[in-house]
Amino acid sequence: MWHTVQKTDQSVAVPESLALELRRGALVLAALAALRSEQYGYSLKKSLAEAEIHVDEGTLYPLLRRLESQELLSSRWVIEEGRPRRYYKITNQGQATLTALGAEWEQLSKALRRVLK
Repeated sequence: MWHTVQKTDQSVAVPESLALELRRGALVLAALAALRSEQYGYSLKKSLAEAEIHVDEGTLYPLLRRLESQELLSSRWVIEEGRPRRYYKITNQGQATLTALGAEWEQLSKALRRVLK
């Protein structure tokens, strides 16, 4: 499957697997950053989409479970309007990881900008 990337005035097709590979690490960083304030899965999906980071539930929920198992997130169940929702929030360890990953991202971004010129 191919993914279309808009580049200025033209569209370029790249293999979906390459686009997914590039986005995978960025999604971890984005999720940790967004979960500095407590959110449930669907609200996180919406807030990421507002930032133009689109992720489907089949990717998001396993990611949340994995980050929680790594103790980067904590969660709690809340019943609102008769409907249970699992709320996630970054842990202290998650915040330290976010800070380190953010610094790594900045360094990598600068290096890539130099290489891509």
